[in-house]
Amino acid sequence: MDTSVKNEFTVQGIAASQGIAYGQIFVYIQSDVEVPSYQVEPEKRIEEVARFEKALLVTRQQIAKIQDEVERNLGPEEALIFDAHLLVLEDQALIGETIREFETTGRNIETCFNKVSQRYIKAFSEIDDEYLRERAGDIRDVAQRVLQNLLGQAENSLTRLADKRIVVANDISPSDSASIDRSAALGIVTDTGSKTSHAVIVARSMKVPAVVGLRDLSHRVKHGDWAIIDGYDGVVIVNPSESTLFRYGKIQEQKKTFESRLLKANQEPAVTLDGVPVTLMANIEKPDEVKLVRDYNAAGVGLYRTEYLFLSSSRVPSEQEQFLAYKAVAEGLAPNPVVIRTLDLGGDKPMAGNPELFPKEDNPFMGFRAIRFCLEHQDIFRDQLRAILMASAYGKVKIMYPMISGHEELARANAVLADCMSDLKSRGVPFDENIPVGAMIEVPSAAETADLLAPDCAFFSIGTNDLIQYILAIDRVNDRIAHLYEPTHCAVLRTLRRIVAEGHRGKLEVSVCGEMAGDPVYAPLLLGMGIDCLSMAPPWIPSVKYIVRAMTMADARALAEEALQMNSPREIYAKCEAFYRARVSVD
Repeated sequence: MDTSVKNEFTVQGIAASQGIAYGQIFVYIQSDVEVPSYQVEPEKRIEEVARFEKALLVTRQQIAKIQDEVERNLGPEEALIFDAHLLVLEDQALIGETIREFETTGRNIETCFNKVSQRYIKAFSEIDDEYLRERAGDIRDVAQRVLQNLLGQAENSLTRLADKRIVVANDISPSDSASIDRSAALGIVTDTGSKTSHAVIVARSMKVPAVVGLRDLSHRVKHGDWAIIDGYDGVVIVNPSESTLFRYGKIQEQKKTFESRLLKANQEPAVTLDGVPVTLMANIEKPDEVKLVRDYNAAGVGLYRTEYLFLSSSRVPSEQEQFLAYKAVAEGLAPNPVVIRTLDLGGDKPMAGNPELFPKEDNPFMGFRAIRFCLEHQDIFRDQLRAILMASAYGKVKIMYPMISGHEELARANAVLADCMSDLKSRGVPFDENIPVGAMIEVPSAAETADLLAPDCAFFSIGTNDLIQYILAIDRVNDRIAHLYEPTHCAVLRTLRRIVAEGHRGKLEVSVCGEMAGDPVYAPLLLGMGIDCLSMAPPWIPSVKYIVRAMTMADARALAEEALQMNSPREIYAKCEAFYRARVSVD
């Protein structure tokens, strides 16, 4: 093939699944179902509701079939993706709201279901948490299937993929991802999405590279174009020249060799060259991720985001339901520790179907959320605290409060916890009476008053994602100003230094559980500043452990000291990158 006929161009996206692939493009166009709107005659309304119930049943059967196929082809872990889809179909709030909408308006059931489901999709799409925001895709995928079944349309799929191709799409739904022929997909590229989208999860399971967040690439390419996907650096090169192909052939060989070195190093202890042990832990959302924590040899869970339990349903889970989830994680990872964060819910993470709990806010990032929500709704908070306490009898559990802004909030939360302990004790329910309790430091006021918080905490965990956002007044999901989001900003580094100093003065362990922790370029800087533990998504652990084992802690401390004397965020980042590259070679 003569690739010089067409001009080469490169598009930068988000690296989502590692690997490099080269091949022809298959452009997948997935269009929304067009929903007709009309009035249903009164005598046909019972029949209309029955039609809706039948569509739900057919959709449930379709998804169960897909789940079985995924389990056979990819394994049980990947098949769990579709549990969320089945939950949507059993969501009584979604179904009930649809029927009420139909009874009120008399419009056809497709129109009513579409209106209600779009409201749910919008609520999830506005959530700040990347993982939870992606769950809007579950509802959208299920809603499209229900509508297709109501309208008698054939389902969309990627089964048309007849030969080895790179799939390029605006977005790929979970069920479409599952229908991709594993032997035919060389890689997956989407205009939208993030590292936690289902297309990415499937890509990783298939061990094919994926790049997401490419904006309008699906409109700039056509069937038959050739492309290179670089799932390491998040780059897609369309119609590459011969010299680019040669260069990437060499890169691919180097990357494969380096990846095998990372996985081999991950079997070894996280100890620096000068003998300093480093604690590397995992961030999780669901109990079924316990296996990932073990597979990547994490030293435990540094952040268990409990809001997934609440956001995967339209109702508040019971104390018993929560207990079983927390127990599964604590028991599954014992004797390693599990830090369970209390609800970071509200504001930008409202529960769909609960408008009375989550009124609309103009500025949700600084609104009624996390510990503020819990202290206002103590019935919900107490159920969760009792569930966590009960789970502590089955493993090494710690409790962490999110978004603490000052000592008064911490004291109020601890008072509620003390009441819950007394309640369980009076009932003879076993729990760890010395359970460690800590605060997440992600609000500047908490950082400034860390000395006041320390006496009532067993540990600090720094949530760098929000802390950086609040310090720099940067909305990190706003594309127009995302370039201003700089973890190496002097104000950020000075704030981190202060938190560590006050934490250590109070003899507390200080960890980082934000995205900085999982970046091997930033890890030496954080460790050099005195951070005791880094907690990250499980797949990031090998890269961080590799740099830990390739450096001395003395050099990391020197890096941190030098960085704190500098005044340019870009120069500080360049210094960190040079430190990393000097110790980690992919050759």
